[in-house]
Amino acid sequence: MTGKSNGTMATAIACWIGVLAWAGPSMAAGAVDWKAVSGKDVVLFSPGQSGWEWILTGSSHSASKSVKKGTPCRECHEGEQAKMGKLIGSGKKIEPDPVAGNPGSIPVNIKFARDGERLYVRMAWQETPQSSTQDPDYRAKVALMFNDGTVRATKVAGCWSACHLDLKGMPTASDDNDLSMYLFASRSKITRAGGGTSYKPDKALAALTDKHYFLELWQAELNPGKPAHAVDGYVLDKRHMAPTPAIEAVSKFSQGKWTVEFSRPLKQSGNGHIALVPGKTYTVGFAIHDSSTSGRFHHVSFGYTFALNSGRADFIARKP
Repeated sequence: MTGKSNGTMATAIACWIGVLAWAGPSMAAGAVDWKAVSGKDVVLFSPGQSGWEWILTGSSHSASKSVKKGTPCRECHEGEQAKMGKLIGSGKKIEPDPVAGNPGSIPVNIKFARDGERLYVRMAWQETPQSSTQDPDYRAKVALMFNDGTVRATKVAGCWSACHLDLKGMPTASDDNDLSMYLFASRSKITRAGGGTSYKPDKALAALTDKHYFLELWQAELNPGKPAHAVDGYVLDKRHMAPTPAIEAVSKFSQGKWTVEFSRPLKQSGNGHIALVPGKTYTVGFAIHDSSTSGRFHHVSFGYTFALNSGRADFIARKP
């Protein structure tokens, strides 16, 4: 074959691989007519080492008093995400070890939809040029965390409510523990360095779970040409991952662009899942580890809201 023929064949193979990856292991592609669903462009940005304690401390964050009163970060910073991400991602602020090529921010198109049985969330973005080998197993990971409004901090600051200065890779991390994300309410003692391992008793944690005081977590682990690997769980005293996920995820990678579609039964509840019903507003935050990054080297959103059918929320999941 000529070089041109080889290129044509390679393109055809890549297209077929993309179709197979989009089909996924169980959820059929095309379950939602996404062309009929309006979306929103959300800018995710590099947070560096700005954990929840950093945001709540006046000497580091001038708007800390507003945050403590419940003012959402977006009220002050909407439209500034790309500017902040560039400053942090370049290493000029709150990031001592920047990743080469980190663009600082990622524009992501996000859509919500539903049918009679399931909630669907679609996220699409262009792969970033940053160079990282932190996570050699996956080219990208995309996640969202949400709550039914019980965790007020999520509406204020999205994923920051679970990000702390004593987590691995953060400023006050200890060598003798490997803390994952957690919520302040799970700790008996809180300092400006974080909550550490001062866990509340199991009975108290169970009571919080019963009240839906946790963040439900969905994640898809991605490699081009392979089916998305879906995992889910919840965050309270730590990140609890389900042995068998309730969510499904399918992905497509074409011309440098990722498209990921999550879905989950609306009535799923218990074991870190929240039943989704009309008439309630849910708070949600989004995150992407792009180009094999891990840990704090992701891009994250502020807090957003969604609802089923109708309501005052950033995203309304309707039947197309």
